[in-house]
This record gives sequence, structure tokens and C-alpha cells, in this order.
Amino acid sequence: MKLILLGPPGAGKGTQAKRLFDRHHLVQLSTGDMLRAEVAAGTPLGVEAKKLMEAGQLVPDAIVIGMIETRIDQPEAKDGFVLDGFPRTEAQAVALDEMLGRHKARIDGVIELAVDENALVERISGRYACAKCGAGYHDKFQKPKVAGVCDSCGGTDFTRRKDDNAETVKARLVAYRQQTAPILPYYKGKGLLHQVDGMAELDEVTKQIEQVLTKIKH
Repeated sequence: MKLILLGPPGAGKGTQAKRLFDRHHLVQLSTGDMLRAEVAAGTPLGVEAKKLMEAGQLVPDAIVIGMIETRIDQPEAKDGFVLDGFPRTEAQAVALDEMLGRHKARIDGVIELAVDENALVERISGRYACAKCGAGYHDKFQKPKVAGVCDSCGGTDFTRRKDDNAETVKARLVAYRQQTAPILPYYKGKGLLHQVDGMAELDEVTKQIEQVLTKIKH
């Protein structure tokens, strides 16, 4: 099965992609991670991408499609994959379809994790973690049992990611909306778009995704 997972930062795409791998062996293809790996490995593709990024230019669609094509040919992707972070434009969606067509394959479904933007800002901007063991907490939804003391290891130092603040999160949501809006009608027109409630509890989101997969299989 070949899926695309859509949703803004903080919607839980990474967690759900991991669960899709654990349950169905669908490998997560995060184009950002793939690009960084190619650059770090110094592959011809990575060298070309690094030059463009250092010059402040966007990596062309053809390079990203080339990376995806390489990965889907590997044994780890034999059961299928979940694309995260691509496509973001209709042109990319068309190019992806053309590439998959050459492999006698196609996208089976596009799952959008729909979110309430105001609630998502609150969800992300309140996150923090234990500096010692990495256990996650939240100012409102998941406080330590004893204030200032980690439940897991007893540590008293906590950290917040620099980009987990309301202003940055709002800017990322605007960028997501601008980038992703054009491809929703494209996949809806093909009957491939499915929406789940990204604001629900993790297990409930997983349950809704499983229901979508059952529909796709039939």
C-alpha cells in the first residue's frame, strides 16, 4: 500500500507513520530526512542538493522524485510506503504520479490529519521535556506529578525546543496552508482523499486511520 500523510507540524504525522510501519511494514519516506541523509552520505544527488541549498535555492522536484524513486526500489519498501512532506504542490503530485506509473504503481490513498489551528498552537507551544531522560510534558495537558521533578528519572532540568513557541507555530501553519491547499482538490478529484481528526487522542487517530485503510483495501 502506498500512502501520503498530510498535516501541519505537530499534527502527529511522525507518530502515526511509525505506527503504520509497526502494523503494516509501510516504510516512512520523509523527504526532509532523505535529503539530509543524501547530503551527509555525499552521494551525487546529495552533492547537487547541497550546492543548491547553500546557495539558498530550492531543491528541484526532479531531485526529490529521484530520491523517492531510489527508495521505493529497495527491499524495505516492498510492502509499501508512507510519504511525509511530499508532494506539496500540484506539479509535484503530477510528477509523483508519473514516476510511480513508470513502476506500474500508484498512490492508494491520501490521509489528511485535520486540526484546529488554535488548539494546535496551544498543544505545541506548551511542550517541554526532561533534559536528562527526554520524557515529554506539557504546561497544561501533562504536568509532572511533582512540580519541577521528572516522573521518569527524578531530574529537575527541563528544556523547550526553540521553535515550539506560538509565533513560530503560527508561521509554520500559514506555510503549510499555502503549500498544501493546492493539492487537496487534486487528490479529492481522484477520490483518494480521506480526512481523520488529528486533534483526537493518539489511539483514536490510529483507529480512524485503520478504518481508512480498510476502506482502501476494499
